[in-house]
Amino acid sequence: MSQLPTSMRALRAAAAGGPEQLAVDTAPVPPIGTGDVLVRVHAAGYTPGELDWPSTWEDRLGRPRTPTIPSHEVSGTVAAVGFGVAELAVGDEVFGLTDWYRDGAAAEFIAVEARNLARKPEGADHVATATLPLSGLTAWQGLFTHGGLSAGQSVIVHGAGGGVGALAVQLAHLAGAHVTATGRASVRGLATDLGADTFFDLEADDLGELPRTDVVFDTVGGEALARTKAGSRVVSIVEQPPEAVGDQGVYFVVEPDRAGLAELARKVDAGELTAIVGHRCPLDDAAGLIQRKHRGELPGKIVISLID
Repeated sequence: MSQLPTSMRALRAAAAGGPEQLAVDTAPVPPIGTGDVLVRVHAAGYTPGELDWPSTWEDRLGRPRTPTIPSHEVSGTVAAVGFGVAELAVGDEVFGLTDWYRDGAAAEFIAVEARNLARKPEGADHVATATLPLSGLTAWQGLFTHGGLSAGQSVIVHGAGGGVGALAVQLAHLAGAHVTATGRASVRGLATDLGADTFFDLEADDLGELPRTDVVFDTVGGEALARTKAGSRVVSIVEQPPEAVGDQGVYFVVEPDRAGLAELARKVDAGELTAIVGHRCPLDDAAGLIQRKHRGELPGKIVISLID
C-alpha cells in the first residue's frame, strides 16, 4: 500500500463569516483516532445553511475552530482505518454524514467516525451519492421517525424542489402516502415525476387551499409553514412549527445513522430512489459556485467533485 500524503488541498474559511471567506488552500491530512476511518474524498455535498451553524466555527467547548472545511456529506474510498474499526477496510467505497464539529469533506481526505458511514450504493456514482447523506437522512427521519407517516396516509412536502424535499417526495410516495408537494413553479414537473399527486406553487397559488393532511413536512419555513391547518403532525427542519399545532409540532436536526444510510443505498440500487444533483464542480470552482448559491442564483444541490 502506498504511503499516504501529509498534506492535501481543501476548501477552507480562515475566519468565521459567509461564503466569501472560502478559498482553496493547503491543509494537513487529518489524523484518525480510535473508531475513525480516513476517506479519500471523491465527492462532497454542500449545504448552504452550514455556514450559519455554530459547530462550523466552534468546537464542542465553544472555542473558535478556524480555519474550517465545509461540506458534511461525503462519498469516497477508505484510505486507512483506525484502531477498533472492523466493519470497513481500505478500498471500500463508502458514503456518510460527518460530525458537525469536525472539518467537512471539501478536501482530498476526511477523517470520519466509521459508525457514520455505510457502503456506497452501486447504482449511483460518487457525485450522485454525495447528495444523499444529509438530505436523505433528513427526509427519512422527518417523514417516518418524527412524522410517523405510513401507507394510506397523506403528507404535504414543502419545498419539493430542494435536496431534502425531492427525496422526501420520493420516500413518501414509496411508502404509499398521498403526496402534496409545494415549491416554485419551475419544479412542478420534477415533483410530479418524483411521485407527487398534487402540486401547489408557493408564489402563485392560494396556500389557504392546501388540504389538511396527516403529516406536514416542512423544509422552507415562513408563510407555507404558518398556514398549516390544525390536526396535522407538523415536522420542520427550518423553524419551530406554529403554536396552533401544539404538541403536534416538531422541529428537529438530522442525526447520523448507518442503518438509515444503508436503507437509502438499498433503495437506490433497487431503482426506487433517485439522487438529484443540482450542480457539480471541481474544488477550484467551489467557492464561486457556493457564493452564487447563497445569492439565490442556483437551484438544487451543489456537489464538489474531487475525483472524476
